[in-house]
Parts: sequence; C-alpha cells; structure tokens
Amino acid sequence: MLRKWISSTLAVLVLATAPVLAQTAELTIVDKTAAVEKTLYGADQTGSLSERLTRLEKEIYGAESKESLMGKADKLYTFSKENSFSAPSLITRLNAVEWTISHNQTAVPAKQKLEQLEQLLIGSPATGALDNRVNKISKIAFAEVPEVSQVSLFQDTLVKIKMVTPLDTRQSRVGDAFTYQSSEDVYVNGVLVIAKGATGSGKILKVQQAKNFGRDAKLELSFDSLQAFDGSEVQTVMGDKAKEETKSLAKAAGATVAGLIVLGPVGIVGGAFIHGQDVTIPAGAELYIQTKTEASVFGIKVK
Repeated sequence: MLRKWISSTLAVLVLATAPVLAQTAELTIVDKTAAVEKTLYGADQTGSLSERLTRLEKEIYGAESKESLMGKADKLYTFSKENSFSAPSLITRLNAVEWTISHNQTAVPAKQKLEQLEQLLIGSPATGALDNRVNKISKIAFAEVPEVSQVSLFQDTLVKIKMVTPLDTRQSRVGDAFTYQSSEDVYVNGVLVIAKGATGSGKILKVQQAKNFGRDAKLELSFDSLQAFDGSEVQTVMGDKAKEETKSLAKAAGATVAGLIVLGPVGIVGGAFIHGQDVTIPAGAELYIQTKTEASVFGIKVK
C-alpha cells in the first residue's frame, strides 16, 4: 500500500529530459563575439563587428590590437571561455576567487562579478584592463593560486539542487523556462567541478491542470543543464537514480515525497502548498538530478 502511494505521489511530478541536440556547428566570428559579450555583459552588444571587437579588446586588455577580426575573436573567445592547465579562462579565474571568498557561485555576468569581488576585497570597483584587475584580486584572495585540473564528470553523478523559479500548474505554461541551483559542491577526486550556487536551466514540457471527478494535476519538466565550474554546460536529467535519492531525502526528513518536492526538507508542513490537487513547486524546493552523460570539465583542486 505504501509503495503504491509513493508511486502515485511521484506520478504527480513526471520528470523528463529533452532530446539531445545535434552536434553544434563550428562557431563563426559573430558567434564568438556574441559569446564573449554574453560572458562579460550578459547580452549581445550593438554596433558593427569591428566596433564590438575593438570595445572588447579595450575592456579586457586595455588596448586595441592590429590583428584581423578573426584573430581578435579567436583570442577573446579563448581568454573568456576556454581552459588549459596553464591558462584557465576568465570564468574559471573569477569563479575560483568567488568560491574562495564565499564558497558559493553566483550567476551574474563576468564584469559585474569582478566589480562585486573588488568591492569586497578592496572597497570599490577598480578601473583599467579587466585582465589586470582579475590578476590583482587573485593575488589578494589566494596565498597560493589553486591548481587547475581537468577531470571526467561521470554519467549519473548525483547533484542536489533547489528550485529558483516557482512553478504552479494553475499558472505555468508549456515552453516556460525555469532555473535551479546546485545546493552543494560536487567534487571529483578532490577537484571542485560544480560549485554550490551554480545555475541550471530547464523547461516545462507538459501541464495538466486539476479537474473535477478526481483528476489530479501533472507537471512534466526537463532539467536540461547545469553550469560546471569552468562555465561549460553539463547535461542533466531526473533519472531513476535521482528519483531514488529524492525518496531517501524525503524519508530522512520525515516527509512524503510530495512534501519534499513541494516544500523542501526543512520546515515541512504536509500539503500546505497543494490546493485542489494542483501541483505547486515554490522557490527553494530541493531534490536531486543526475548528469546525463560523461563530461570532461576543468575545476580547481581544493581537497
């Protein structure tokens, strides 16, 4: 009877994964420029391609180079998003400083994150080339610069998350996007690969509202990806392993699975957010997801 009840409760929240997209084509000069702008400012910028690249070079290096547009875009993209053992990306460097200070990762553009870290470390945002400014706060934050390592994040690695976007079958619509965050750090052999606070994204696949004659509401979601420490996107899913771990979390909290999903493991009041058999998932609700495939990621060695 209990098993049947748990199964029916889990059916209220059917968690699926979106199809994997075909392999992404090689990025164009425009694609790389836009990717750097989104990393730095959070959105594409206006102007001709030449103007945009010149603006980025002056922002990052303090001066414009004589390189071709292709050369400029390649160099800026590598600086901002690509990692190696000797040259971690801008994202990795900033995340390392932020995590060292707060043991948390925020989802803000790189320039804003740098200014926030400068405010904490030196009292106000600095001026000058962004590269030099990142080097300065790194020297303040670290007695010894963390070692950057590349590791394999295995398929089905569990990640505890909490919802950021509240969902409700009475208001949510198919196609709506939602966000969530990692609730805990994830390590592989002592290398931090997903930081607490890392942002993930998903979307609503299906909404079925509650109706008369006992038809309960249903909400079908896909938990698509989660940002790794190096800024790359790791594909995620609510698979069987994650569902079982969510059940265990609910049991440990002394709550039903529905209670866990609706209210989180702390301060649960059974059914308080369920009205007329509708499904409500408020911000802060905690559950587990898992990595969909194996991924090679860079992180910092911290333990």
